Amino acid sequence: MDVDSMREYCLAKPGAWPDFPWEHEHPVIKVGPEERGKIFAFLGADGVGVKGGPTREVADEWIDRYPGDVTVMRYIGRSGWNDLSFGGAIPDDDFLEAVDESYRLVVAKLPKRLRPAVDEP
Repeated sequence: MDVDSMREYCLAKPGAWPDFPWEHEHPVIKVGPEERGKIFAFLGADGVGVKGGPTREVADEWIDRYPGDVTVMRYIGRSGWNDLSFGGAIPDDDFLEAVDESYRLVVAKLPKRLRPAVDEP
């Protein structure tokens, strides 16, 4: 997995759009209307930050699975956010699973009227 593939995957989600709230090379990916959009992925050259679970305890399961490649995100990690590193032991399918879960958790917190239409499998 690399940042370009991850960006493409994230932006394919219903209602997803890139934002550059800070001076970084890579965007955060948000869902929801522009003024009320919420971040579900923090893209970086070396990895992606995602909501790893509804609680820190659930998000820690990712650290247990990939101790050298998953860390607690600075500042917001206590809320269940993790950094997943590209180029390590994490298979591409698990990156996609992590983004899917982050997206699902963030969309679920949006008011129903602001949620994008999502096809459930």
